This record gives sequence, structure tokens and C-alpha cells, in this order.
Amino acid sequence: MSSTVTFGGFDVVLCGLDGWPADHDESGPPVTPSAPARLEHWLVHSDGRRDPLPVRRWHGAPEPAIESVVARCTGPTIDLGCGPGRLTMALAQRGLAALGVDISAEAVRLTWDRGVVALRRDVFEPLPGEGRWAHAVLVDGNIGIGGDPVRLLRRCGALIAADGTLVVEVDPPGAGLWQGQAYVLSGSSGDGGRQGPAFRWARVGAEAVARTAVAAGLRVADSFRSGPRWFAELVRS
Repeated sequence: MSSTVTFGGFDVVLCGLDGWPADHDESGPPVTPSAPARLEHWLVHSDGRRDPLPVRRWHGAPEPAIESVVARCTGPTIDLGCGPGRLTMALAQRGLAALGVDISAEAVRLTWDRGVVALRRDVFEPLPGEGRWAHAVLVDGNIGIGGDPVRLLRRCGALIAADGTLVVEVDPPGAGLWQGQAYVLSGSSGDGGRQGPAFRWARVGAEAVARTAVAAGLRVADSFRSGPRWFAELVRS
């Protein structure tokens, strides 16, 4: 199974803003619903956890957390699991060479629509500039891609230069390390929801990222927060 084909269930989510529930999240202003019932999406994990998918955030302008990631980048950067490309765009607007990568054709199209470059590719397939990127980034839960964080981080380590960095968004402390199955659930108030296919996924908490990185031949050089969101900056060991 392709490691990032997990986001095949996200193509519906990426098709428009109707996927974001009325109200708001911690990264954006309140949103007024345009219809009484709005389509909502969740990522449901096999351990019972159910996370709302922040669709409006993905489609919107770069939020402060994304700007804090961009501030860590000073050279060519590859955005892995780029989604609709807000981070790729923010990197390009800073004057950096940036490439978005996503398995979803819809995500790649939306990234190009922002005026930046994206490639439809599995992160484990050959990618341009391997071993020469100054930075690689994994945000919005993308450390879960493929369900094996050690394998994914090892792959990312092979993409960056010897003095490069990998910026990874992780779960808050206490989340630990979880690996299992997940699926996308979509629905609106009053219906039973539509379940997408299951795929392998993972979660890594802030307290677990150091040992996960070491197992992948990397180490944590720094960690930082932006509001409620946690990040780690990794380098080669």
C-alpha cells in the first residue's frame, strides 16, 4: 500500500470549504455558516480518538503557527504532505525555493492554483533534490504518514543536506507514540456520516519525538510552540 495514499480519503475534504464546520478553531477567526447544515470531517483512529479536520485552516492563509515554521527555513525547502499548499506558498513568499509534495491530485492542483510548485508523489518514491534540501517540513499531523514514524523520519533525513533540518509538528506532551489504523469520516448534522477506507497512521507526542528521531538517525536540535501546537526541529545525528 502506498504510504501517502492514506490521503485518498482526503480528496473530498480538499475539494472546498464546505468541509469546515461553522464556528472556529484556535488558529482562525469565527466562521459564519453559509447553510444550516455543513459538511464536517474527522480523522477517526482505531484507538477511539476522533480529531476534527481543520479544513478552513488548510485552505486559508498561513496562520501564525505556519509562519513560525517558515521562520526556521533559510534555504530550499520541501513541504511533505503539502495539502492545498498554504505552507508551500508561505515559503515561496519568503523568497525561498519551495516544492510541495502530496499523493492527492486535488491537493497538488490546489497548490499550483496558489502559484507555487507541487509534485504528485509518494514521499517514499524518488524525489527531486534528494540529500540537498536545506529543510524538510511535516506539519498538520503528517508525521503519521504511513503509520511508521521511524521509517518516515529516516526517509526525511535522506532528503535533507548534511547540515539541513527537518521541522515536524507533533502532538502535545502526554500523547506518547501510537501506531494503528485510521479513516476519514465525513457527514453533516443529522446524518450517519460516510466512512472512507482505512489506512495506517501514527501519532507522536512531544515527549516521544526524541527517541523516535534517534531510532531514525536524527536528533532533536530544538523544540518550540505556537499557541497550542508543538513542533520539533530535527537534524542528522
